[in-house]
Amino acid sequence: MQANFRSLAEMYRDELLENVLPFWLDNSIDQTYGGYYTCLTRDGKVFDTDKFIWLQGRQVWMFSMLYNKVEKRREWLDCAIQGGEFLKKYGHDGNFNWYFSVTREGHPIIEPYSIFAYTFATMAFGQLSLATGNEEYAGIAKKTFEIILSKTENPKGPWNKAHNGTRNLKNFALPMILCNLSLEIEHLIEPSFLQKTIDTCIHEVMDVFYRPELGIILESVTKNGELSDTFEGRLLNPGHAIEAMWFIMDLGVRLNRPELIQKANRIAIDMVKYGWDKKYGGIFYFMDRLGYPTQQLEWDQKLWWVHMESLITMIKGYQLTGSQESLEWFKIIHEYTWEHFKDKEYGEWFGYLNRQGEVLLPLKGGKWKGCFHVPRGLYQCWKSLEMCSK
Repeated sequence: MQANFRSLAEMYRDELLENVLPFWLDNSIDQTYGGYYTCLTRDGKVFDTDKFIWLQGRQVWMFSMLYNKVEKRREWLDCAIQGGEFLKKYGHDGNFNWYFSVTREGHPIIEPYSIFAYTFATMAFGQLSLATGNEEYAGIAKKTFEIILSKTENPKGPWNKAHNGTRNLKNFALPMILCNLSLEIEHLIEPSFLQKTIDTCIHEVMDVFYRPELGIILESVTKNGELSDTFEGRLLNPGHAIEAMWFIMDLGVRLNRPELIQKANRIAIDMVKYGWDKKYGGIFYFMDRLGYPTQQLEWDQKLWWVHMESLITMIKGYQLTGSQESLEWFKIIHEYTWEHFKDKEYGEWFGYLNRQGEVLLPLKGGKWKGCFHVPRGLYQCWKSLEMCSK
């Protein structure tokens, strides 16, 4: 078994270093204005030059993290720094309110309504500060994190379309991502404040959005934590729930809480079972907890990030708990993911399949897919598999 884990670790490592990262280094860097193109065809040609701030932040984070944790490659650091400089100059309004998108040159297009532009800017500058020792980058990360925490009650601010007071729901996405973000910038924040933030995030994810009576994690609940029999209140996103569980496992390791790791692993397995398409394989994008039609017409698509995050969670669950069920699901998802999402002709992986597992959009990057889930998934699985092989 150890030999098999070693060969799988090498498979994930080689795919990351020899196939996926070169695709982004060769095709995504804007040599004229800085930052990254993310709208790339199957073979890496640019088909739109708008720059989406959350994806810019993700790519800065990715190459900074790899520089910090894998190898001090100058090309990785140069890639990260030029992206960080573009973000610093053009990504926000001067007060670290991060736009959703800007033109190629850096002119604002869409106002700072998305909290995820803020979260990935924080991650980006947190890792970039570690890679460079630049205190200005550290300051940007800390200031942006403070703004995120100030917006937790109303992340979209004035761009929130919901009428206040009628149906006040809170969403799973922000506490979920704060579980990961808090560890990402641990080196920048005061320990007691970090602990308070972590405790709040774990409570929200595991005690509010996870419903033991249903055995699932919801995307939205009412402000007082109750179920809502509405489109939003019935919505499930299996990939979100599964991804959150490896964040919780990492927190369990950090806090030395094996019972939290075990609980997260159990929930993850239950969510994979719940979301698995028994007819065609793969994990559904959206579901309704009562089995009604969803308002998302793309509900039955199979998406790259859902499967990459599930791979991370299953192998990490096995690594940390020894769960054979986690290992079996890792094998199943591994076979499906490598067979359907990997492009056997060009670099990087496909992002969007139809329910039957056929490529729906041949793009390698766009408004929502950038240099993040595939390389992060390959890195995380590589490292967990290495641990399993020891």
